[in-house]
Amino acid sequence: MFKVPNQFRITKGYFSSDDSCGNNGAFQIPRGNNGKYFFVIASDGEGWEHVSVSLPNRTPTWEEMCLIKNIFWDSDDCVVQYHPPKSEYVNNCNNCLHLWRPVNKNLETPNSILVGLK
Repeated sequence: MFKVPNQFRITKGYFSSDDSCGNNGAFQIPRGNNGKYFFVIASDGEGWEHVSVSLPNRTPTWEEMCLIKNIFWDSDDCVVQYHPPKSEYVNNCNNCLHLWRPVNKNLETPNSILVGLK
């Protein structure tokens, strides 16, 4: 189930939103106790749940994307990072990755044995 961490919602400035925006808004998610944050934008329109994750100086790692995934979705939910055709590339923010999940549809996944042994 898609959910947003309201305690991290940006409520002032250019990216501000409030509870009336539902699952749509911008969030600053702490990266430990070092005063650094992930900048996350969440939305749930057009039949998709979506989260973009960015850092100021580098692209998020797999582990960091897993952390964000588990903040915005349940652990049993399947979400994807798409690699679209090059003709469909959009890059409005450097160092940004996206997570997607269709609303009210289950994503088909390959059998785990195709990846390796559990």
